[in-house]
Amino acid sequence: MSRRHKGLPIDGVLLLDKSPGMSSNLALQKARRLYQARKAGHTGSLDPLATGLLPVCLGEATKLSAYLLDDDKRYVTTVRLGRTTTTADSEGETLEVKPVPHFSESDIESVLAGFRGDIEQFPPMYSALKHQGRRLYELARQGVEVERAARSVSIYSLELLAFGPDSLELEVHCSKGTYIRSLAEDIGNMLGCGAHVERLRRTAVGCFDVARAHTLADLEALTEQQRLDLLLPADSAVEGLPAVWLGESQTHFIRHGQAVLAPKAPTDSPLRLYSRELGFLGMGEVNDEGLVAPRRLFVDPIATRMDAASLVSAG
Repeated sequence: MSRRHKGLPIDGVLLLDKSPGMSSNLALQKARRLYQARKAGHTGSLDPLATGLLPVCLGEATKLSAYLLDDDKRYVTTVRLGRTTTTADSEGETLEVKPVPHFSESDIESVLAGFRGDIEQFPPMYSALKHQGRRLYELARQGVEVERAARSVSIYSLELLAFGPDSLELEVHCSKGTYIRSLAEDIGNMLGCGAHVERLRRTAVGCFDVARAHTLADLEALTEQQRLDLLLPADSAVEGLPAVWLGESQTHFIRHGQAVLAPKAPTDSPLRLYSRELGFLGMGEVNDEGLVAPRRLFVDPIATRMDAASLVSAG
C-alpha cells in the first residue's frame, strides 16, 4: 500500500531571514508549516546565535539543495577579543580571559592578511560534523573532545569594517565549509588575546541576498496567497549555473534517463536543463562521451519564465 504524503505540492525557494535563538531546523519546520508543504529542506545550517539568510527549498526544489550547499557565503560578524569559550561564540562557557593589548588598524590588518585566500581550518567541536557516526556537538556536550582533521577552505575577502578596544567587526566572503567561529578564534590567537564570535549574520548565499529575505514574523502576517507570491521558482536555486535548452526529441530521451548530444554544452559544470514545451526539467552534466546526461530530474517539469534565447540550444 503506497504511503500518502501530507501537505500541499508546493515547489519553490523561500528566502528566510532566521531570527536569533532558534535552530535552523526549527526555523525550517515553522516555515514548512506556514506553507503546509509536503517537503522542505534548508541549504546550510546557521547556529542558533546567528541570524540572516537561510534559503528554504520546498517540494521538488529540495532536489537542488545540494547546489546551494556548495555555494559561497557572505557574513558580517562581531568578534569579541580577550575571551575564549567552549563553543567559540558568546553562548559557550568561558575557557580563558586575557587582557587585550592596544591594536592599531595596521596591526589588525597585518593579522587579517594571513587569513585571506586558501587556508587550513580545524572544525570546532560544537559542529554538526560526524565522528564515528555521532555529531561532534553531541560529544562536546558530554565533555568529550576528539581529534579533527584540518580542512581547506577559501576566504575570498576579509574586510575590517570597524574596531574598538576589544572588538572587531568583519565582513567575510568565503567558500562552503568555512566556520566563522573558528576563523574568529584563530584571529584572536594570532592577536595573542583570544576571541569569540559575539554576533553573526549571514548576508548572502550564492546569488541570493538577505535583502530579499523575510522573517517568520513577516510570513505569519501574510495571507496564504501573499506567502505563495514570495516564493522564487525552483530553478532560481541554480541560476548561476549554465543552462541548456533541449529540443523535443532530446527532452524525450533525457526524461527517460538517456544522454543526448549537445555540442555547445559546457563540460566543466552541472547544467540546468530546459524544454521549451515543458519548462525546467532538472539538472544534468556532460558525461565522458561528451553527451548531456540527466543528473537530477523533477518528476514533473516546472514552468519557467526564462527566455529561451538566453539558453544554449541542443538541437
